[in-house]
Amino acid sequence: MKKLVLAIPITVCSLLILPSAHAVEEERDDKALKEVQEVVKKVQARYEKTRDLQADFKQSTKIEGFATPIASSGRVYIKKPGRLRWDYLDPNVEEIYVKKDEVMMYVPEHQQVLVGKLTQMAASQAPLQLLQGVAQLEEEFQVEPTPGGKRGAGGVPLVTLLPKQTAESEPVRTLNWIVLEVQPKTFFIKTVSIHEISGNVSTFEFTNLKPNQGLKNDLFEFTVPAGVEVVKAPTLRAP
Repeated sequence: MKKLVLAIPITVCSLLILPSAHAVEEERDDKALKEVQEVVKKVQARYEKTRDLQADFKQSTKIEGFATPIASSGRVYIKKPGRLRWDYLDPNVEEIYVKKDEVMMYVPEHQQVLVGKLTQMAASQAPLQLLQGVAQLEEEFQVEPTPGGKRGAGGVPLVTLLPKQTAESEPVRTLNWIVLEVQPKTFFIKTVSIHEISGNVSTFEFTNLKPNQGLKNDLFEFTVPAGVEVVKAPTLRAP
């Protein structure tokens, strides 16, 4: 009994001189936040030095309520300022051309071109907006550690991006958050996972990245072929 009586005050004293669990947790959270903020700075520095970029991509989209993801692949081209071309090559051919906020999506199989604003198109186009303005991540997104402190290639922490809401974006909000994985040496984006409000999740993996190849402007120009219908994209509404 005497040992028990002594043990209680000793335990209490040890708790008083040790940092509280809450304080330790806060310190851990601060450290995790600073770590992902440093990753974002390196990503932004890398893309600020990148005049143009081409890469292959694989896309896997999990649709809420469906067991089997939809897989596709293709190639993406980026050129400053604000030019982007996104080509789906498999299983279906689609070409997406972006010039700042203007988007043209050509689907040869349907003989149709969809024309609209990047900010008004579906959340599945979020990687276009992300890659197009990647050097301004902290302006467009709130940077957070990924829950659980998950890490990607080379032990680099995954970064969660929460879109900052504005009066312009609120009517078309379809995006919950984005998770980034970066290349450990170059800090180019390796994967992007887009989590939509609907529950759909699209993951893009980028490989064979080739920066500063001197991509020509012609690569980003699109002329509507004869006989192809031009359709204006509908404006999204909040769900």
